[in-house]
Amino acid sequence: MATGVAPSEANANLNARAAAYPWIKLHIGDPGAAGTANAATNTTRKQASFAAASGGSIATNAETRWDGVPSSEDYTHWTGWSASTAGSVGWSGTITADAMNSGNNFVVPSGGLTFSHTVMA
Repeated sequence: MATGVAPSEANANLNARAAAYPWIKLHIGDPGAAGTANAATNTTRKQASFAAASGGSIATNAETRWDGVPSSEDYTHWTGWSASTAGSVGWSGTITADAMNSGNNFVVPSGGLTFSHTVMA
């Protein structure tokens, strides 16, 4: 038996987190415990849409898009916030992406932002 969170509890937690912290901010390194370290020059937060959690995992169900990024940089992490500006941070994750050039569009495809818990089996 694997140890972890009961699947139903993990799914409920993830669904609540997605509803409470849907505003995604980009980072160029680990965002740290406060979610404010290594912030990308592109400070615009985009509202993500998540599918219902299943099996202790949740993922976006639509693309999340930033048009005309202001600087050339490499996005490596994301944080989820409670508001489009200010607010509080609720979670973070990593992004696998190519370096961006100033003026390009950055698109995370549907399913590209994920978060999961280790669930009991």
